[in-house]
Amino acid sequence: MNYQRSYSFQLVRLEAGVTPAIGRAILATARPLQALLAAPSAVFITALAITLFRPPDLQFYSLDRVALVGLIFVVLLRTFLVQQSLWIPGPVTLPMFGMVLLAFSSVLTESYEAQNWSLFAAKWLVPLVLYQLAGLAFQNARSIRRFETFSIVILAYLSLTAIFFLIDARSLIFPRYILDESIGIHADRARGPFLQAVANGVSLNLLGLIALDSFRRQRLRGLLALLFAAALPVAILATKTRAVWASFAGSLFVVPFICSSARVKRACACILGASAVCITTFLIFGDTHTSLSDRLQERGPVEFRMGMYVAGWEMFLDKPVIGWSASRIQPELARRISDFHPPYFLFHNTYLEIEVKHGLLGLAMYVWVIVDLFRLGGRRRRFAPTPDGTFLDAEFRSLWPVLVVVYLVNASFVVMSYQFVNGLLFTIAGMLASQNRRARLNQTCLE
Repeated sequence: MNYQRSYSFQLVRLEAGVTPAIGRAILATARPLQALLAAPSAVFITALAITLFRPPDLQFYSLDRVALVGLIFVVLLRTFLVQQSLWIPGPVTLPMFGMVLLAFSSVLTESYEAQNWSLFAAKWLVPLVLYQLAGLAFQNARSIRRFETFSIVILAYLSLTAIFFLIDARSLIFPRYILDESIGIHADRARGPFLQAVANGVSLNLLGLIALDSFRRQRLRGLLALLFAAALPVAILATKTRAVWASFAGSLFVVPFICSSARVKRACACILGASAVCITTFLIFGDTHTSLSDRLQERGPVEFRMGMYVAGWEMFLDKPVIGWSASRIQPELARRISDFHPPYFLFHNTYLEIEVKHGLLGLAMYVWVIVDLFRLGGRRRRFAPTPDGTFLDAEFRSLWPVLVVVYLVNASFVVMSYQFVNGLLFTIAGMLASQNRRARLNQTCLE
């Protein structure tokens, strides 16, 4: 069906039933909505981009929430107009909905704290919504290719921003609030618009794997491929985050063993070689060698995290079933940890935070989410969800577990409260779930 013509027909019919002036006004007002309905994938990508570039200015602090509501409205209205079935993906949905309910009940105990609601949305609500909407917004090869292009463009932006920070070319960094030391953390590292170095590093790693798959299919080639291979290791190095370094190196070592493409194996070897050259160059000649060495030898954060892990584990053992109420966690941590006195205690581990806050029930729900994420990438022998040589094809599905593992490894060292990172992973998961459903329907029809 030509949806664009369908919308136009309905608008013209509406205009014919009223006076000419009112009809023209209605038509002029409806034209922007018609454009949005005709390209839901573009609306989705715009909303995802806003979660990356949300400015810290209080006047625009809720811009990402407005974008999310707009995305829901456009996708659901389009689904209704074209009489498309409103399908809810089976995998991931039920355990994520359980996590949303658990987190919501926890936030209600401190509902006066606006930050708690923001973290609740970033960690649970927004990823679940994007997972549900991805299958409705990305339904054809063109829209999926648009998402791939968006991923590569964001990778280029984040890489350049990190490199500019490393070489102290700060006049080239945009938006300017990235350089504001009074907001966020890790002002001495390449933290990007996230204002947090780990979030920047995880995004670079995930997007780098997507670009690696694009190189396999020759969507990314020539000079762009060379620039990608040279810039990504430098950008990862600039985050000055050991967990990011380890997960990036590990993913490059693992990918050649699970991917059959000779192009991917050569690319991984080249990126590893470029990484070795970058590290050697900066340690010998660069002005940043001292800070890089200090990050490898720094013990203070490790000791603090170990203290947090011990205290968190003891709290979990005290209340393993139902967990601790949100209002009791901070005072209890302050009582148990006497060597450090930060303004706010963070667990620095996603799984430990879930255990302490929601007990064994929350941990079981989250493990269920993880298992479902891995299962989404399973390849079907007889009926491939997408043709070979396209984004999210069978070869990408062999790469999907690596993306999930990169996410999980970094979640062992931080609490994954990064809205863009969560949204990116669950958007891809939603597209995979939608393609699996179409593959099952095709199989049923052929049988």
